[in-house]
Amino acid sequence: MIIIGVDYHPSFQQIAFVDKETGEYGEQQLNHSDGEAEKFYRDLKLRGGSVRVGMEATGHARWFERLLAELGFELWIGDPAEIKTKRVRKQKTDRQDAQLMLKLLLEDRFPRVWVPSSENRDLRQLLWHRHRLVQMRTRIMNQLQAVAMNEGVRRKKKLWNKAGRAQLESFLLAPWATRRRRDLLELMDRLNPSIEQLSAAIELEAEKRPEVKRLMTHPGVGPITALAFVLIIGSPERFRCGKQIGSYIGLIPCEDSSAGRQRLGHTLASKAIHCCASCWWKQLRLPSVTTQTGGDGTCTWRCVGSGALPR
Repeated sequence: MIIIGVDYHPSFQQIAFVDKETGEYGEQQLNHSDGEAEKFYRDLKLRGGSVRVGMEATGHARWFERLLAELGFELWIGDPAEIKTKRVRKQKTDRQDAQLMLKLLLEDRFPRVWVPSSENRDLRQLLWHRHRLVQMRTRIMNQLQAVAMNEGVRRKKKLWNKAGRAQLESFLLAPWATRRRRDLLELMDRLNPSIEQLSAAIELEAEKRPEVKRLMTHPGVGPITALAFVLIIGSPERFRCGKQIGSYIGLIPCEDSSAGRQRLGHTLASKAIHCCASCWWKQLRLPSVTTQTGGDGTCTWRCVGSGALPR
């Protein structure tokens, strides 16, 4: 078997490899844009034998993951935080990083992490694309609200009904302000159908997954929140308890306490996610508990208290 430690960068990768059968060792820098890296791995495939590649979790590496999957090579993704704790030297270079990856692989100390499937990642793109479009629409709507308030009109949500839209279009504005209002309205009209289509696609995907439908029985948890939670968590068996799920999705605040003084940071997740995390864990890891489930399969857990339920 050939073991390869990779220090990955968007434009190149530094590798250190060893052939466990022959003892051959080598180091090399492979560029991505000119196809040097792809040629190296395809040549390894022609040589035959099994190959294991280890690298830190990073971005901009989808093409590399697809290449190794196509060639049938084993790819291990490591936890950067744990790998950093195993680095003992003060110097840090690309060569030393690749050598460290190789050393951890050979000593069976590589901190491997869970990697979502390609289907999971593609569904995340659906959620992310809708999220970005909604953000764009929100910025446009805020600008149109400012246009209306500058004309002495404050209708809030009523600005988007038929009467409010007609009033917004009836304002007599300066030439460039008129152009801005027209362009913003056109952009909003183009975004609304796209967001509706993506929302319908998310609801369709949510109906295909029983765990998502179960989470949606919580008040305030819709298909978007539930599907996002399921996709991010993946397999709940990789967590030992519900607290680990809470920490994983950002519910546990960072802490820097000392000398009897407690300093807590902020959390990253919403109350809806908190509700999902605590309840889904109980349902999946404690299937024998049936007293908290209604006869129609509706979940009745109230693990975070009624005050913490999303509104």
